[in-house]
Amino acid sequence: MAPTQTTEATLTASGLAAPERPGHPGHHGQPPVPARTARLAIFALAIGAFGIGTAEFATMGLLPYIAEGFGATITEASHAVSLYAIGVVVGAPLIAALTARMERRRLLLGLAALFVIGSIGSTLAPSLPWMLVSRFITGLPHGAFLGIGAVVASTLVAPHRRATAMARVMLGLTVANIVGVPAAAALGAQFGWRTAYGLVALIGLLTLVAVFALVPRSKPALAPSIRGELRTLKRPQVILTLVAGSIGFGGMFAVYTFISPTMTDLTGLPESAVPWVLVCYGVGMTLGSLIAGPLVDRSIERSALLGVTSLGLVLLAFAALAHVPAVAIACVLLLGIAGSLFTTALQVRLLRESGDAPSVSAAMNHAAFNFANALGAFLGAIVVDAGLGYRSPALLGTGLTVVGLAVMVLAVVTHRRARTGTAPSPGS
Repeated sequence: MAPTQTTEATLTASGLAAPERPGHPGHHGQPPVPARTARLAIFALAIGAFGIGTAEFATMGLLPYIAEGFGATITEASHAVSLYAIGVVVGAPLIAALTARMERRRLLLGLAALFVIGSIGSTLAPSLPWMLVSRFITGLPHGAFLGIGAVVASTLVAPHRRATAMARVMLGLTVANIVGVPAAAALGAQFGWRTAYGLVALIGLLTLVAVFALVPRSKPALAPSIRGELRTLKRPQVILTLVAGSIGFGGMFAVYTFISPTMTDLTGLPESAVPWVLVCYGVGMTLGSLIAGPLVDRSIERSALLGVTSLGLVLLAFAALAHVPAVAIACVLLLGIAGSLFTTALQVRLLRESGDAPSVSAAMNHAAFNFANALGAFLGAIVVDAGLGYRSPALLGTGLTVVGLAVMVLAVVTHRRARTGTAPSPGS
């Protein structure tokens, strides 16, 4: 999962909200390109975010059909979720570090092409192992495209509109969860799961064309050395933030990976209702994004603690009452809200603690949450395979959020002790 909210605190922490130096594009509030050019370029990047969001979550709604198509169990098919997430974990920091000085439009085109190759491979996969490899390839460009796309969008507008530009790119992820993922699930149910991945490949091709035609060339800013950026990963607060996200958010994915069979086998809903359940999650993410901005700007630490605690409570309620349709659907909605609050708070916190190396820190943020994706899907498959039923991923997830909460508390306490005797910083 990728963070979906960009706040002024995020931009300030990463240095992106700082005023331009004299002589640079955007000085005195003037955008470096015409407004129409910027709008079209941001739209092209949002299309890419929409495709990535659809690709990441579509598999959860298609698991029963993929398993049936390959003659595999649902837990075996769920490895497609884990392999995509591992692709993000590997690709996000590696690509960000190795391509920091590359011309950005060319890099975005290369990332979109890799996404298309992986999506076509998923569509045509002759066996489950080929499918898993294709999913891994599809995940590789995920974090780098979103991170670089957001930065490119911010350079196309005047400084005071950078937050809006970045948020509009990330809006593609939110729309994907409301429209793209449910549409893919419905398409897969009606015409076969390969059709859904074919749709994702088409979105990727559209992204390629749109980025080529609408995004202007841009030179990267002078980047620090790879070694210099990676040094930020040794900072205790950066490590604790990444660990809290990697474990604490795994609980949500333990449930969401198996949402389709849970809703049909445990809750008792018909298969035709699953896309609408996925819509509820997307709506929850959107509401959470709207709520998270003001809360995180007021207090990063309290928002992170509230987010992970809320996740745990909702997962516990889901485990106890998932057999009640209204409650189960409400819990899915609340998971989206709590998840957005937690991810936004951790995103801003990470950028605050590593503002001198925003490229790698942003990439590691994507990697951390997709590690949570892989961890939740993997452990969820284990408990389901053990015959513990579809309540067990939620109980497992509750345990993961407790661990994430403990790490978050440790991070907050050590941060406050380090600030003892200093003036409180904004948003802390």
